[in-house]
Amino acid sequence: MAKAVKREHVWMQCSECKDLNYRTGINVIGGSPKLELKKYCPRERKHTLHKLKRK
Repeated sequence: MAKAVKREHVWMQCSECKDLNYRTGINVIGGSPKLELKKYCPRERKHTLHKLKRK
């Protein structure tokens, strides 16, 4: 059987409108990097930089 991987659910927050648009899981073991991705923001109607936000 496979071992369970320690993952944490985090939100992706738009850097322009500050909305929490996406939820994703990251690996907790070994530290987590500062994740920044260009994702689509429905409020701004364009691709913007989304940063990691923990709840």
